[in-house]
Amino acid sequence: MQRKHPLIKKNDKVIVISGKEKGKIGTILKVDSEKQRAVVEKVNMVKRHARPGGKRAQGGIIEKEAPLHISNLMLVCGKCAEPTRVGKRILEDGSKVRVCKKCSELLD
Repeated sequence: MQRKHPLIKKNDKVIVISGKEKGKIGTILKVDSEKQRAVVEKVNMVKRHARPGGKRAQGGIIEKEAPLHISNLMLVCGKCAEPTRVGKRILEDGSKVRVCKKCSELLD
């Protein structure tokens, strides 16, 4: 059974905090919670050699995003526009939501 990572979800805006891509901001395209990795749009680009056939009509060198470890990413708050840690809060209706630790704004 695959568990979802509670702090980072698809379509979140994140910043890379360490590694060769440090400082780059992007949107999460995919999260693999089992391996604790995430694919971020236009970050950690790698070149792969592909043969023609199947889905591809033409082969060649293809650039695509490689996954990064979740510990190297930090969520960017929509209100204060800064990298922030994520807290959890339970609302009156009993649902859990993520909260910005800097400005206490709801992230979900």
